[in-house]
Order: sequence, then structure tokens, then C-alpha cells
Amino acid sequence: MGDSFTEGVGDRNKHLPNGVRGWADRVAEKLAKAEPGWEYANLAIRSKRLRQIIQDQLEPALAMKPTLITLYAGGNDILDFGTDMEQLMADYEWLVSQLAATGATLVLFTGYDVKVSAVLEPLRRRNAMYNSRVRELAGWYGAVLLDYWCLDAYHDKRMWDTDRLHMSKAGHKYMAAQVLDHLGVQHSYTPKDWEPPAKLGLREWAQRQRQWIREWVLPLFQRKLQGITLGDSLSPRWPEPVRVPRKGGLRKVAERQAAARAAGE
Repeated sequence: MGDSFTEGVGDRNKHLPNGVRGWADRVAEKLAKAEPGWEYANLAIRSKRLRQIIQDQLEPALAMKPTLITLYAGGNDILDFGTDMEQLMADYEWLVSQLAATGATLVLFTGYDVKVSAVLEPLRRRNAMYNSRVRELAGWYGAVLLDYWCLDAYHDKRMWDTDRLHMSKAGHKYMAAQVLDHLGVQHSYTPKDWEPPAKLGLREWAQRQRQWIREWVLPLFQRKLQGITLGDSLSPRWPEPVRVPRKGGLRKVAERQAAARAAGE
């Protein structure tokens, strides 16, 4: 359940729904290999706020009678102007209480301290408040806590997509490994063994900054002013539980679904 973090934005894959893969798909495939028979659903949609996640994802999630639930929600609210953090965290706690009551293993995430620009520095206090509360709630409700804030590997810029807000493919692979480690599931994911990043000259750094502002920052603020989001026209990637094959993974499921749609046209 959640937003772009769980949908998989930044880990592009044209063969899968919404054109992305992401850590959650990767975790589902590893779970299916470790213990055949796993079914998987992913209700997350990019840009969704907490209230939308509660409204659109909670009831379908509960109806599936899940045994494992992951939740990251609230990050987009933190980026919104005028967010009431006390109300946000009260709503978040209510959602966590509903999910914990199912008896499923519940995985919660703190938010990462993304240092993209001094413009966003005032939001760090909101993020710190959010993280502190998530840690408390994980303890109170017996949830598994993945403290994203403390993962030093994400200090490397190559773990981030070009928008600097979403993980890259390498970032999603690393997150999948972290989730599996926290669940005690064996996997073959290993950290990237990169050479130190090349140092940029002032001119190249300035050029990249201008490109980032032009391609990502300005469109983001324009969407906020217009009251639209990138997720408005999207549906959940895996809205119903699908049995994950041990061989072929979710790409095989996507191919079957595409063939079935083509046959029905």
C-alpha cells in the first residue's frame, strides 16, 4: 500500500504495469522462490496522499485477508504546503491500527532525508517528526520497522533517479534486499560495487542543476498549482492478488494478462 515509493517509480520496465517494476515486485518474486504459492497485490499509485490511500486502498487490502502488508504513506503530504502534521500522523496511526488488527506481518518505513535543494530544507523538520512517530508506532503495534532514514547506501547519488526524489533501479534493488533481510528471507541481491563518482566541474554541475529544475522542479510546482498529479490517470499495478510464478516472475503474469486482454478484444 502507498504511493510512488511502493509502486516502483524510478525502476523502469516497459513489460510491467505502469511501466515500472520496483522493490515490492522484486520482494514478491523472491518470496515466491523461497516458498511457492505466494500471491501478491500492489495497490500503490504515485502521488497519492494519505487520505487517498485510506479511501482507495484500505478496504481492498483488508478484503484480501493478507498475511504480509507493507505501508509507506504520507511522504507526498509532507511536500504539500500547509499540511497539518498532527492531523496527518493521527490519520496515519489510525491506518496502522486497522492494518495491525488483521494479524498480518506489517512493515513500516521511515522517510529518507532527501537532500535535493536548499529550497526543500524547511521540510526536514516535518520529515523528522514523521519518522519519530513511525518509529513509535512500529513499536506499539509490533510492526517490522525499516528505517530508511538510516540507510547510508542512499548517500550515493546513483541510488536515485534523475528527479532526485525517487530511487533508481539500483536503489529499488537495495530496498528489496533490505525488506527481505528484515523478513528473514534469503536472496541474492548484493550492493553495487561502484567506483567513486567522478567529480563535476562547476560548469557541468550548474548545467545539471538547470536541467533538473527545468525538467522536474518547475513541472512539479506547476502540477501543484493546477491541483493535478502524475497518478490521476493511473490504476494500481496489481489490484487483485496474483500468484507469482517461481520462474518468469511477474513479467510472465503480465504477458498472460496482455494475451487474455488481446483475446477478448
